[in-house]
Amino acid sequence: MLISLIAPIYNEEKNIQLLTEKIDAVMHSNKFNYELILINDGSKDNSLSIIKEQALLSPQIRYISFSRNFGKESAMIAGLNAARGDCAVILDADLQHPPERIPEMIQYYLQGYDQVVMRRDRSGEHTIRKFPTQLFYKLINNAVDIQLTDGEGDFRLISRRVIDSILSLKEYNRFSKGIFEWVGFSKKTLNYKNIERFEGQSSFSLKRLVDYAIDGIISYNNKPLRLCFHFGAITMTLCLLYILITFIQIMRHGVESPGYFTIIASVLFLGSVQLFGLGIIGEYIGRIYYETKGRPHYIISDTNIDESDFQEKVRKRA
Repeated sequence: MLISLIAPIYNEEKNIQLLTEKIDAVMHSNKFNYELILINDGSKDNSLSIIKEQALLSPQIRYISFSRNFGKESAMIAGLNAARGDCAVILDADLQHPPERIPEMIQYYLQGYDQVVMRRDRSGEHTIRKFPTQLFYKLINNAVDIQLTDGEGDFRLISRRVIDSILSLKEYNRFSKGIFEWVGFSKKTLNYKNIERFEGQSSFSLKRLVDYAIDGIISYNNKPLRLCFHFGAITMTLCLLYILITFIQIMRHGVESPGYFTIIASVLFLGSVQLFGLGIIGEYIGRIYYETKGRPHYIISDTNIDESDFQEKVRKRA
């Protein structure tokens, strides 16, 4: 049995060597046959050079380097595309996902589970940190057709048939948490304590987290569009009712002095509703625009993996 370990990398020069050493120690001590696929997602530091050095030292290490930063979603797809294993484990290169838990995940895979998901234990976290996350999951679960669980992320083991199912999905805009739930299959959840980064800082900014949340809501349903329709219908009904009441008052009492504030407030409110609705429609149209272009998820500039090992044809930069 071959196990593929996939680690997206972006500016992790201080963590790569420690990552490879920890994984090698864990896998060899448990006598697991493995390959480690490192995906350099357009790092601006010395990550690629260190990856190449590690690949020369260990035959288990295979690497892919993108022509630029395409994002973590693309890096995960590239890793799955190159994975030769019977199953794959996705983990972060910053060592916040403890490699020491991999043997336990493999044991549950051998029991027949197609997905072994590591759920982050948030007990002990400050309320200020937990509240936005809890709010996000509550909102997104009310907005999408699948159910996401707080704390479940990319740190998971997936079987070969889950890998093949994910690779069969051709959409350009991807939201991995939703995809993992959408493909289904048997699932086992384990808890783990998140470890502080050994070196460096997280590359996820507030803007990227907000964009990620929008992707999650838009990618899996048309409820926002339907919400605009219902809200528009309710607003139109209220406006017609207001016009009717105003007309009756005019017929009974004559024309009173115009309500300047009411008019301005109504115009601004309805205008903002229209802009909000157009923004939601624009998000969907933008995704259609990208899907119709048929662009690849990534372009490879350097790799030590033979092209025949990729499950799907990949685009390389000359």
